[in-house]
Order: sequence, then structure tokens, then C-alpha cells
Amino acid sequence: MKIVGLGDSLTVGYLSPSTGLEWPPYQPYTRFLEEMIRDAIARTRKGLRLHVVNKGLNDDLTEGMLNRFDRDVLHLSPSHVIILGGTNDIGWGIPVAEIYSNLEEMYDRAIRHGLMLIACAVPSILGYDSLIPPRVRLNRMIYNYCEAKGAKYVDLFSATAETATQRLSSKYSNDGLHLSAEGYRKVAETIFKEAFLQFIETLT
Repeated sequence: MKIVGLGDSLTVGYLSPSTGLEWPPYQPYTRFLEEMIRDAIARTRKGLRLHVVNKGLNDDLTEGMLNRFDRDVLHLSPSHVIILGGTNDIGWGIPVAEIYSNLEEMYDRAIRHGLMLIACAVPSILGYDSLIPPRVRLNRMIYNYCEAKGAKYVDLFSATAETATQRLSSKYSNDGLHLSAEGYRKVAETIFKEAFLQFIETLT
């Protein structure tokens, strides 16, 4: 099983410094996810081989992700692709319909090439309430696509947001946009439970 995680800084695992000027090391969710999947596979006593590849790029937009999709995903011949993108587009004021169009083309390519598609909702934000509604609209479009195509939808928005306000929980972020190490681990846990756990349990 080969898994590719495609995205921007939320896939890279970027953390903002909490004190001083020294940047902490990246904490990619793919690293946590790989540990969780390996542990689950070990419990099945099956000899399934696992390779997880992180193809996150800081500051990337969905257009950039689409442009490098063939090189960074298809050329690696993965069995699964996790796509998480759109937060930078929303920050730049790119229309939701345009963001979704880029994502949809990536989703379609993945399905056409027989990949197991895992489409992730964009997490919320803290401190910029005006940028929450476009996230909600985009995530609804992603959800509808997955429902229609039978793809896996992973709701990272609900997993990391405060229910009452829909704002990104301060528990999972120290700058309001990027996640903390705990936040990236929460992303991994959510993807694991919603997209991989049932699949691995069928191996028993």
C-alpha cells in the first residue's frame, strides 16, 4: 500500500514559532498517520507493506497542486491519495467555484487512474471570521462530490473546530491558520479513523 499526501503547508506540517525566532521542526500529519497504520497492520498479522509519501508544498494553491498532480501523484503509482488544499486560495480571495474546479479535476484524475481518493475538508481558521463561510461552502462541495462518486470524505473542519463558533480551536493551532503538533496529530487520527481503519480491519 502506497499513500501520497498532496497539499500545502498543512500537509508539510508547518508550525509557527510560539516564542523567539527559531522555527520548530515540521510535524507532518503523514508521519503520525503512517505510525497509526503500521500499528493497525501489525495487529492484523498480515505482511502488508506500507509506504507513505508527503508531497506538501508551503504556500501552494490548488492550481499549483493540479499542475504537479501527474508528477507528484500519478508518476508514483500510489494506491491511495489524500488531497488537502484550498486554504491558501481562500486567503488570496480566489472564488470558491475556481478552487473547487481545481480540486475536482484532481479528484477525477485520481479516480480515472484507479486510485483510492481521500478528499479532505479544509480546516477552519481563528481570528478571521470572514474566511470561515467560504470554507464551509467549499467543504460542502467536496462532500457532495464524494457522496456522488463514492469517494472518502474526511471532515477535518469539524474535527478541529469549536462546534459553537465554527472557529479553529486554539487547542489545535498557535497562529490561527497553521496547526500545532497536536493539531496535525488530530488530522492524522481523523484521516485514519474515517479512511483507513475499516479497510485495515477487513484484512483480519
